Amino acid sequence: MKLSQFKFKLPEELVALYPPHRAFENEDGTVDRVYNRDQCKLMVVHRKSGKIEIFKKDADGNDTEEFMTFRNLLDYFDEGDTFIFNDTKVFPARLYGTKEKTDAQIEVFLLRELNEELRLWDVLVEPARKIRIGNKLFFDGEGPMVAEVIDNTTSRGRTLRFLYDCPHDEFKRELFSLGEAPLPRYIVDRRKAEPDDMEQFQTIFAKNEGAVTAPATGLHFSRELMKMMEIRGYQFAYLTVHCSLGSFDPIEVEDLTKHKMNSEQVEISPETCEIVNRAKTEGHHICAVGVSTMRATESSVGTDGMLKEFSGWTNKFIFPPYDFGLADSVITNFYHPESTMMMATAAFAGYELTIEAYKIAIKNGFKFGCYGDAMLVVDD
Repeated sequence: MKLSQFKFKLPEELVALYPPHRAFENEDGTVDRVYNRDQCKLMVVHRKSGKIEIFKKDADGNDTEEFMTFRNLLDYFDEGDTFIFNDTKVFPARLYGTKEKTDAQIEVFLLRELNEELRLWDVLVEPARKIRIGNKLFFDGEGPMVAEVIDNTTSRGRTLRFLYDCPHDEFKRELFSLGEAPLPRYIVDRRKAEPDDMEQFQTIFAKNEGAVTAPATGLHFSRELMKMMEIRGYQFAYLTVHCSLGSFDPIEVEDLTKHKMNSEQVEISPETCEIVNRAKTEGHHICAVGVSTMRATESSVGTDGMLKEFSGWTNKFIFPPYDFGLADSVITNFYHPESTMMMATAAFAGYELTIEAYKIAIKNGFKFGCYGDAMLVVDD
């Protein structure tokens, strides 16, 4: 397929800057927000029949004028059906330092630690033109945190060596205390990250640290919802994909077969395989929660349709046409034009149906992006 086939006009006001919430204005003009993870809008897309649902039903099964919320996904699954979640944990990857001598403010986005003993990190810097090998950056904190640029990796990429003499655990705590939630650029260009974001930009089941952006679809699951799912007999399986910024990289080729995704680290345990494969063998539905989960399972499913243990990296790029080997349902968000996440959704639901779903979403004020509304694609 072609990149231009995924181009559409997204009204700026439909990009979600906050998670679902109720806002209360105080007397001093400040705003308090009460967040409700599972109260986003939900669209249900039936990929075989082509039916698209956005409204709740009345007692007679007719559409009301009330939008479905995320909790309505309970109506589409049965006991034994299994959900696969990404349990990666986001760390506060965006921090700000000042360049020696000039005091210019520099944004440093931590990507991954390269060497624990030497305190080496792979980072992105902005503005990159001001940062050269040998420059030092100073960070405000309780201790004297300083970093030296020792290599250029890409146009914006640098290798930093942090000069901080202490045990590694203490260094990591101090480094992360300087950072903030790594919200996508389309949010931070319109508002600053706030203290609440570090909690809201994290799934409730986050466990294994290493992501620099959230597995966004997982953000919709609240403790209350997951308890309700557990009571109904749904099964949970967890894998780890350390989400990188690769999904946000602009695609610069019209022919999608020529686009190369950045690799992400994946861990799929034998226990996860056992839960998923047992459910599939018994004829239950398998639901992949989010595009990162979809990419991981499709990187490790066998020709027999069973999930295999996996430890390594994947750069799988999913776009139409694509034959899925494992999940028969998917939950995802609504994403920006020409995004790899939208393309993966279209690969599962079908291109024409996905385009129609996006048109309906825009017409009905659905929110887009990591903090936006959700789409459930089912197989009937």
